[in-house]
Amino acid sequence: MKYLGSGAALLGSAIAAWLIWRDDPVAILHLLESAGVGLVLAALVHIPAMLPNAWDWRMLIRDAERPSLATMLKLVWIRESINGLLPVARIGGEIVSFRLLGRVGVRPATAVASLVVDMQLTLISQVVFALIALGYVAELASSDSVRLAGRLAWGLAALMPVLLLFALVQHARPFERAARTLNRVTSGKVYALVGKSARIDQSIKLIWRQAGVVVRYLFIWQALQCLGLALEIWVALRVLGSDANFATAFVLEALIQLVSSVAFVVPGSIGVQEGGFLLIGGMLGLDAPTCLALAGARRVRDLLFFLPGLVYWHVAERSFGRPRRAAVKPGRANAK
Repeated sequence: MKYLGSGAALLGSAIAAWLIWRDDPVAILHLLESAGVGLVLAALVHIPAMLPNAWDWRMLIRDAERPSLATMLKLVWIRESINGLLPVARIGGEIVSFRLLGRVGVRPATAVASLVVDMQLTLISQVVFALIALGYVAELASSDSVRLAGRLAWGLAALMPVLLLFALVQHARPFERAARTLNRVTSGKVYALVGKSARIDQSIKLIWRQAGVVVRYLFIWQALQCLGLALEIWVALRVLGSDANFATAFVLEALIQLVSSVAFVVPGSIGVQEGGFLLIGGMLGLDAPTCLALAGARRVRDLLFFLPGLVYWHVAERSFGRPRRAAVKPGRANAK
C-alpha cells in the first residue's frame, strides 16, 4: 500500500503539473499573487468547518467514554493531516485516531465502532450532497454538461443502495464472522480475537440503533460541515477575484469531496483535485485559470493546517493520556 500511494502521488503530481502548464501557468500564478493574504483568510475558515465534524464523531461514542469536544477537535486535525498529506490511502488517520482514542480512555471496540460508522455516514452524506449539487448543475449548465451531470447523478443514485446495504451488513456481525473464519483456518490460534470482534459488532449495532444520533449526524452536523467547507471555497473564490455565488461554492465542495473519497489511494488527491476543480468549475462557468488557482488555494490551506497537524501528531503521541491499566486488587500489590 505504501508503494501504491507513492506511485499514485507521483502520477497525480505529473497530472497536476500538466494541467497547470496547459492552462496558462502565468495567469494562475498572477491570480494567487493578487489574492495574497486573502488565501490565509480562506484557510482560516476551515476551522469552523472542523467543529461539526468533531462534534458528530464525538456523539458516536457512548456517554461514559466520550472525550471532550476539544480532544475530538484535535483528533480531527490529526486525522485530516495524516490522510491529507501522507501516502496512507486515507486510512492512516483512522489508525492513529484509534490509538489516541485509547489513550483518553475509549475502549477499543467503541473506538473502532465510532470510526467505522463515521466513515459510513460520511460517505452516505457525501453522496446525498453530490446528488443535490448535480441537480443544481443540470439546471444551469449547457446541454453537454446536462448530459454529463445526468450520467453522474444516475451513477451516484445507483451507489446509494450499495452504501445503505453496507450499513445494514453491520447487523450480520461481519467482524465476528471474519474472526471465527480466521480462527478455524489457524486451528484456534486467534481465539481471543473472536471475542474482541464480537464486541466491535455489538458496539456498531448500538450506534446504528440510536436513530436520533444518526439522523442528526447526516442532516445537521454533516450539512453544517459541508456548508462550512463551501464557505471556505466561496471566500477563496472571492479573494481570487471571482464573483461566483455561494451555490457555486457548495457544488464545487460537494463534488470535490466525493471525488477525493473515490480517489482515496492518491495522497492529498494530487492531480485528482486539480482535475476535479477544472471539470466541475468548467461546468459552472468558471475559467480554467480560476479553477486551477482555486485548487492552489486549497493546497495553501493544506500546507497551513496539515503540516502543523503532522507536527502536533508527534506531540500528541506523548501528551495524550496513557492507556488505562487494569486495577490492582487490594492486598496483591506486593505479592510476589
